[in-house]
Amino acid sequence: MKVVLASRLFAPEVAAAAFRLRALTMALAEAGHGVTVLTTRAPADSGPEPETGARVRRWPVLRDRNGTVRGYVQYASFDIPLALRLLAQPADMVVCEPPPSTGVVAAVVCGLRRIPLYYYAADVWSDALVASGAPRPVIAVMRMLERIVLRRASGVLAVSDGVAERVVALGAAPDRVEVVSNGIDTEVFAPSVGDQSAPDPVLVYTGTMSEWQGADVFIRALPEVRRRCPGARIVFLGQGSAESELRELAERLVPGAVEFGGVVPPAEAARTLRSARGALVSIVPGRGYDFARPTKIYAATGCGTPVLFAGAGDGAALVRNNELGLVSGHDPAEVADRMVELLSRTAFDSARLVSWTEEHASLRSTGRRAARWITGVRDERSAEEPRNSRRAA
Repeated sequence: MKVVLASRLFAPEVAAAAFRLRALTMALAEAGHGVTVLTTRAPADSGPEPETGARVRRWPVLRDRNGTVRGYVQYASFDIPLALRLLAQPADMVVCEPPPSTGVVAAVVCGLRRIPLYYYAADVWSDALVASGAPRPVIAVMRMLERIVLRRASGVLAVSDGVAERVVALGAAPDRVEVVSNGIDTEVFAPSVGDQSAPDPVLVYTGTMSEWQGADVFIRALPEVRRRCPGARIVFLGQGSAESELRELAERLVPGAVEFGGVVPPAEAARTLRSARGALVSIVPGRGYDFARPTKIYAATGCGTPVLFAGAGDGAALVRNNELGLVSGHDPAEVADRMVELLSRTAFDSARLVSWTEEHASLRSTGRRAARWITGVRDERSAEEPRNSRRAA
């Protein structure tokens, strides 16, 4: 088959979506399908083009001051040319990644060309806007776009049961939704005998920093943590809409104790995680995003590093039920207690964390499951690749 993948993000950019889509592309190519990726021109510092087995066609796009394709004008700079690119590209099917505006463009073109569209729902964007306190008109427009895509898609790939339930509630047909676990590259996010523990107690937060994730709770807890564990520090790797507020809060409450390293290559993020006492993950509860299972959980456990999850919902249950670390409410005092507990541990079963991640959150397995489903192969999965990731998670 000729498969076209449309996404504003693709490897070598550092983003969960880019990693996930590379795994899907490689799995499709391994299965003998011809894959063309329609994406954006990567920033100059992104690194070399990775091997994917696909033809990657890039287009210049507007980026924000952080070099990210984030914002309505930036999305439009990708979506408008994408319509013409999709019309001109030979295809038997199209796989599309959010935002929903990109999905609508793909749905219209696929409708005109009478070819199936598969939508990879890693997030529910309208719910994320609610969680971040966006204006109601903006939420209404995004929800309308999301409903259009989900109703017109031939199939929807959801990264968790929670996402699957939400996309069905927004209009996707239940029999057209397949749950495939989120995951990470377990060859990069893996233990290494050459890495040593950090000389002082360090906790690491990796990935996106947005309002609905509420990473400020860790900074608010840090003064108490440092009173009980002198020298404790937090390292933030990544970027996001809440980064400037986090920087200001850290400078005010614990100057010099919080480091912001920006976006770094996956290998560097893995080295930092391996040298840390623990990884920090958070979701603000009650904002409509409790179903999220952040990929940063898997990145940490793949390196053998335990997680402290602050919040409730599916992410908390994932960490608690699989003994991946500690769970607390989204409260600075409670978070401080758990941070001290994590920093005070002299040993933990890192080998079990690594083994669990390889079994349940490997992008290789995720990519193969997704590729088999969208190309219509319904054969039985092996024990290493369970058909339904509800059991795997």
